Amino acid sequence: MACLLAVAVASAKSPVDFAKPIIGTAEHGHVYPGATVPFGMVQLSPDTRDNTWDGCSGYHYSDTSILGFSHNHLTGTGCADLGNILLMPTVGPVKLVPGSQPGEGYRARFSHDQEVARPGYYSVVLPDYNVKVELTATARAGFHRYTFPATSEAHVIVDLQHGVGNGVTDAQLTIENDHTASGYRRSDGWGGSKVYYFVMEFSRPFDSAAVADIDKDLPTKQTSGKHVKGHFDFKTKAGEQILVKVGLSTVSVAGARNNLQTEIPKWNFDAVAKAASKEWNQALGTVKVDTKDTDLKETFYTALYHSMVAPTLLSDVDGRFRGPDGNIHDAKGYEYYTELSLWDTFRAENPLLTLVQPEHVNDFVNTMLAHFKIFGHNTLPVWPEGGRETWCMIGNHAIPVIADAYLKGFRNYDPNEALNDMIVSTDQNREQLSDYRDKGFIPTGNGRQSVSKLLEYAYDDSCISRLAKALGKDDVAAKYARRSQNWENVFDPSTGFMRGKNADGSWVTPFTRHESDSINFNEYTEANAWQYNFFVLHNVPGLIAKLGGDDKFAARIDEMFDTKDPIPNLGSIPDVTGVLGMYSHGNEPDQHVCYLYNYAGMPWKTQARVRQIANMFYNNTPGGLCGNDDCGQTSAWFVFSAMGFYPVDPVSGDYILGSPLLDKVTLKLDSRFAKGKTFTVIAKNNSPKNMFIQSATLNGKPLNRSWISHEEITAGGKLVLNMGPEPNKEFGAADAARPPKI
Repeated sequence: MACLLAVAVASAKSPVDFAKPIIGTAEHGHVYPGATVPFGMVQLSPDTRDNTWDGCSGYHYSDTSILGFSHNHLTGTGCADLGNILLMPTVGPVKLVPGSQPGEGYRARFSHDQEVARPGYYSVVLPDYNVKVELTATARAGFHRYTFPATSEAHVIVDLQHGVGNGVTDAQLTIENDHTASGYRRSDGWGGSKVYYFVMEFSRPFDSAAVADIDKDLPTKQTSGKHVKGHFDFKTKAGEQILVKVGLSTVSVAGARNNLQTEIPKWNFDAVAKAASKEWNQALGTVKVDTKDTDLKETFYTALYHSMVAPTLLSDVDGRFRGPDGNIHDAKGYEYYTELSLWDTFRAENPLLTLVQPEHVNDFVNTMLAHFKIFGHNTLPVWPEGGRETWCMIGNHAIPVIADAYLKGFRNYDPNEALNDMIVSTDQNREQLSDYRDKGFIPTGNGRQSVSKLLEYAYDDSCISRLAKALGKDDVAAKYARRSQNWENVFDPSTGFMRGKNADGSWVTPFTRHESDSINFNEYTEANAWQYNFFVLHNVPGLIAKLGGDDKFAARIDEMFDTKDPIPNLGSIPDVTGVLGMYSHGNEPDQHVCYLYNYAGMPWKTQARVRQIANMFYNNTPGGLCGNDDCGQTSAWFVFSAMGFYPVDPVSGDYILGSPLLDKVTLKLDSRFAKGKTFTVIAKNNSPKNMFIQSATLNGKPLNRSWISHEEITAGGKLVLNMGPEPNKEFGAADAARPPKI
């Protein structure tokens, strides 16, 4: 009976119950554990540090003290920023500086045993103050609940000097009345100058309050500058709860107030937390999974959760937002987003969202087209953060995201405008685009990242070509199809690697394929020659031919994974993590490589590699991400792989079969964007040993190919994979069974 009860309890759980935001907060995952809703503007989370590479999200699991709770955070990035509008409840004499350790300032100790993190809710006990902190959020507002002891010295500290990896350039705090304060914080972080306005309301009048400069109270109700602080003081009974609601806006204090009043008009903390949980459950519930492995279920739903944390909303409830030009604009008919980590997310996260969050895809595209109009630099977004362009990373990867959306039927925008923006973006002279166009290669040197840039520009060109073809512009399609073959210009047949060239076209020597180009970034971006050698997503058959055919191609991938040679200067570039041989799963350029065996007619090798990588680099512990999650891309890899397929070339609409970790997974399709109601993948006889596909059927008919299409998924149906312990080397081996050429 006890066993039956346990099974019943487990089966009664909802998807949201399996998502654990604490996963990935240790090691190099760079995610935060705090409260947010899907794609929300507000990420209300504890800050345990305000700098360091492993502190990009403001929180690291190894830390033992908390600075306070700020209202926006980056997720899984390799650069730090945000951490705006920090609040901290304290008891005792007022302290307005954090201090380097508890006791020196308002910083307080905490323990993970008294910490709870679940989607839309976070709580922690601060024993130094005997205060329990609870946090929840709506899209544009944060909600705090502090349970105080009996004391005449309860305080809520507001620190506008605090930020994560940035410095304040100007801030203002105004005490409006006995329960409301407002202001703004302007900073000079990663994306450049940005500003967040806020309005905060307290659930009851404070007994006293003051604005301050550094740690000195001022005799006014308003102050501005670079060291703006404040404190709101209460006399509390034992167990008394003080609630604080905080609205954010990039537009104005009035915008923040409107956001707050619209989204949290009342003082029911539990109702807001319940609504946030419900919103997450609906989002996560688009995928239903069956497995006896609870740890795997937690890992899966947490990965799905992390894939829906970014991009983040930037527009207010009235549609206004501060754009990349620093001015106010109005999003009409769509919502405007930021935190577009496109170099990362075009690979798997954006394609995943076309299946599990399709209602947002048109808004993402409209955001990118608006960015082009507003920014004034004739370019689609590269990496917008906090609404500002960072120019971070390489390529023009809004192009594949938009092309992928159009070809999958998301068309609530002008596709001809989109195509024009793509062409104009690649016609610029920034980032060696002129050399790429004129020479067909980029001369190495001066930090140019020449090989990586060329390979990624070539992929972008293939995407332009495919969109142009779909729009009936055959001459444009042909031009960019030809240019997408520029990758051949850096392939060296004598070594079988993509190599850098000098301005005269000669190869750069000496050539070291193992060593990361991490000091000068002359040829590769956060990688070595191995990690970029297979980045020809749009023409894998052409790459196979260059490397000498199927067997030599597969052997080269085997060597990448199996070599015992070390990466000589691995420690000089922190982004290269999750290393297996020369493969680095903790960084994006080679995350697709394990699926390339299918193109050589050896999908059984893909099946084994997918299981190896998933089991090595993902789990349900705080260290369960092997490297930066990069706004959800590394998590999206796991979501796809656990389901059993992956978009190597996202714009093709083809998904390459792997080896599903889950026994059964059902995608609930949105009738506005799909013909079918559900698509189910069943892995029969699935187990850690039974990792190999023996045979397959799609909707009851034999499936001998090693891929399926987006149209087949969205039409609805059932894919059944019969699994076994030994490879079936005939499955997917024939030329006709391999992923199609474009």
